[in-house]
Amino acid sequence: MSHPVSETPRDGVLILVIDNPPVNALSVQVLEALAAAVGRAADDPSVQAVVLAGAGKNFVAGADISLFPRIAAGEIPPVPWQDFMNCIEDCPKPVIAAIQGAALGGGLETAMACHYRVATRSALVGQPEVKLGLIPGAGGTQRLPRLAGVARAMEMCAFGEPLSAEAALAAGILDRVVDGDPVEVALEWARTSPPLRRTRDLREKLCTPEEAESLAEEFRQSVRRKMPHQTAPEAAIEAVAAAARLPFEEGLAAERRLFEQCLHGPQSRALIHVFFAERATAKVAGLPERAAPVERAAVIGAGTMGSGIAVCFANAGIPVALTDASPASLERALALIRKQYESAVQKGRLDAAEAARRMERIRAAGSVAEAVAGADAVIEAVFEDPAVKQEVFRALDEAARPGALLATNTSTLDIDAIAAATKRPESVLGLHFFSPAPVMKLVEVVRGRATAPEAVARALELARRLKKIPVLAGNCFGFIGNRMFLPYRTQAVSIAEQGALPEEVDAALTSWGMAMGPLAVGDLVGHDVWLMIRREALRRGVPHIPPAAFEDELPRLGRLGQKSGLGWYRYDENRRPQPDPELLRLLREYAAARGIEQRSWTAEQIRERTLLALVNEGARILDEGMAQRASDIDVVFVHGFGFPAWRGGPMHWAGSHGRARVLERLQVLYDEDGPFWKPAAWWSA
Repeated sequence: MSHPVSETPRDGVLILVIDNPPVNALSVQVLEALAAAVGRAADDPSVQAVVLAGAGKNFVAGADISLFPRIAAGEIPPVPWQDFMNCIEDCPKPVIAAIQGAALGGGLETAMACHYRVATRSALVGQPEVKLGLIPGAGGTQRLPRLAGVARAMEMCAFGEPLSAEAALAAGILDRVVDGDPVEVALEWARTSPPLRRTRDLREKLCTPEEAESLAEEFRQSVRRKMPHQTAPEAAIEAVAAAARLPFEEGLAAERRLFEQCLHGPQSRALIHVFFAERATAKVAGLPERAAPVERAAVIGAGTMGSGIAVCFANAGIPVALTDASPASLERALALIRKQYESAVQKGRLDAAEAARRMERIRAAGSVAEAVAGADAVIEAVFEDPAVKQEVFRALDEAARPGALLATNTSTLDIDAIAAATKRPESVLGLHFFSPAPVMKLVEVVRGRATAPEAVARALELARRLKKIPVLAGNCFGFIGNRMFLPYRTQAVSIAEQGALPEEVDAALTSWGMAMGPLAVGDLVGHDVWLMIRREALRRGVPHIPPAAFEDELPRLGRLGQKSGLGWYRYDENRRPQPDPELLRLLREYAAARGIEQRSWTAEQIRERTLLALVNEGARILDEGMAQRASDIDVVFVHGFGFPAWRGGPMHWAGSHGRARVLERLQVLYDEDGPFWKPAAWWSA
């Protein structure tokens, strides 16, 4: 970075442009260059005012996140973020921020340190630091309530969601919103010599300390419901409340103390790990630098997954043909998609014109051949049966154009066996979307034995275009996610067989941060589906999976889960679960008939067994090279299986306890209970 801040004088106004691609992140070099440039402007009698802008598409999208773990580890000294912002605010000449694109985190804090703010209509402003387990640390918790009021500042800092330019204008964060170039508008304004207006001096929107505490308690209750277990949101609320009860400098000191606590805590380490892990998934060696774009797509199978995948294409601007063996199923799918778009319009999430454009991109096709004609990528999403999928791929081989990407959405089946149904296995791979496909960000990209590097590169690029996070996986049973989830749930079922109540098993995991308990997940997915998954695992010789389990009995008993109203729990008409004495009787009879010893279980014992089963399978996956890196596994579980991001994913969580300690506990369980617990070699590596 040769010149992170450029200086251009124009008619008595100095234009400062932050230029640190790709998003103008605030590195130490940028902050030092900015402070020096503002200092020179203050001392230059020819400069009457300053306009501050960002190069490219963004103003400043935040601080340089790579600094935080280095500061926390003591590798570099703390950055005096507040001092740099004070330098801008203390300039004796008006400083006007000209905002385009994103002004997020440190970017908004920089803008609020300026005396005035002009933004384009498409700009976004926000304080998303809580998503990294942090709070604003450059004065944001003290300046934002002075501009927008304490309630709005608490909301923005505790939940981290951005505001549109219009909303920020209404809130008082911005002074003007323009359709043209914000720099030109700021220049014109600067030439009028507006008076200095330091944000720190504004008090009209601050409430009394008592009112701030009342608001703080409301927001604490809200974040405990919406973001349970997380510490940064409550720290942000406390910091904003300090603005109402303390002078500015003391408020900055309170913010600094709370920021340091968050920075050195385990949750920020975990969330920053996930942030970088998400970006690392794209780094795959041996692939071509560029992949041919997908201009048209086809989806085979119009069930829940197929129709959801079609919506993903339509939302990304890619025309897609949808077909199904059943014309009635296809018609129902299109009607449901149309209804979903209409609902989005009614709720204000989408305008009617855009909804219509998206719906027009989805075309019904009467046959596989009609659907795939001209398609660059085809995704099969039919019933999870190897023979059915092979039949579809034989048809695709005949009908799809040469070079088309042929992908299966299977969650567990053998990609090579499916590819063998074609004469072009180099074009075949897995694209495993998670349900609901339009919502879930994760896609497992599964490379078969013959899959060409070009096909992998194209699939990764397609997933990113669909606004998904792609994770490359090897072709093994269940790939990464479902392979690991099976032993995790196997242990949960085993613990219930050995005396724990189902609700005790689930509560042990949800109270720890998991989105759902493992037994409740079985009820959600359906026990007919889980039985099919277990049978496929046994058929393929997956080791350490018991040949029989109580859960196998549930489909025979009509207990399919939520869809039948009975599973591990009894469900009412709103699918709310209740403990079921009949299930408990069946469970205890099953255990007695097989001589399974009963015992009591603590939450900690339940967590240890289920989580160690999960991470040990992850380690086996790494041993086999089925995942590129441990952090890829973390991304899969955070975005696909409800693992708490603030714990960093399963492998990060295990690593935070130390591999040696995990190995020791696995060895104890192996000695006590046998082959299921055999430690993977990765723990000793």
